[in-house]
Amino acid sequence: MLLVCCLASVGSRRSALAQELEPRADAASPVGVNFLVIAAGHSSGDVLVDPSLPVEDVSASVNSLSVGVGRTLNVLGRTGLVVAAFPYAWLDASGRVGEQAGHVSRSGFADPRLKLSINIVGGRALTVREFGRSPRPTVVGVSLGVAPPLGQYDRTRLINLGANRWSFKPEVGVSRVVRRWTVEGYAGVWLFTTNDTFYSGNSVRTQRPIPGIQGHVSYTLRPQLWMAVDATWYSGGTTRVDGVERADLQRNSRVGATVSVPLARQQSLKVLASTGATTRVGADFKTIVAAWQLTWFH
Repeated sequence: MLLVCCLASVGSRRSALAQELEPRADAASPVGVNFLVIAAGHSSGDVLVDPSLPVEDVSASVNSLSVGVGRTLNVLGRTGLVVAAFPYAWLDASGRVGEQAGHVSRSGFADPRLKLSINIVGGRALTVREFGRSPRPTVVGVSLGVAPPLGQYDRTRLINLGANRWSFKPEVGVSRVVRRWTVEGYAGVWLFTTNDTFYSGNSVRTQRPIPGIQGHVSYTLRPQLWMAVDATWYSGGTTRVDGVERADLQRNSRVGATVSVPLARQQSLKVLASTGATTRVGADFKTIVAAWQLTWFH
């Protein structure tokens, strides 16, 4: 469960949502598995740019800590997974608005993330004992991610940790295991509601959907010891402020790598690093995240 790793480096939720790299999101699991994840992340670069803001020459550093929980369950005979992640961030940023340069610091909760996934093909709900005896089929899963507007937001500030709007992401994914290799592909789209108290509290901001794809290839040495290469591409997200469209179309890609190492029984450490590959607007930043995961059955 790397959802928390992806959230741990969040600065501004407005553009970071589309930049997820989440290997093994649809990996087959038995029902009744519980997860607890604590993740720490660091991002630096053009990490917080909201393309609709009049901020230029952005340089930012974001440190963050996230706590996430999850559980696999039986959903009408199929394997489901529900997860929730709660990130807290410390942000320092400098930039220029017109001719005036400035520096800001923020600390507080970013918008949390909730996600429900169901494996609709190859994901029959199995107990731990049944799962151990079953082959690993190709899995096709669907999911819905939700980011409610609960993060820190001040309508008088240009830079915020929360987005002050709801975000939704329906997604479909395919995962195929071939011996020790796992190949995955995901396609989804972020949808956004309106922020009707945008900067100064008097403006209305809307954003068009951001469709995106991501792919992962991982190799397993033994249980909980695996490594993956990751890539994502997304495009869209043009914004309007008070009906005026901005020239802020995003068309970006990122690449990264993930390593999972077993620790004590039912514990593992995951390290994820990523960087911008091609950038049209925003996303030109580097991220590293370390996540401790505890897994138990009940």
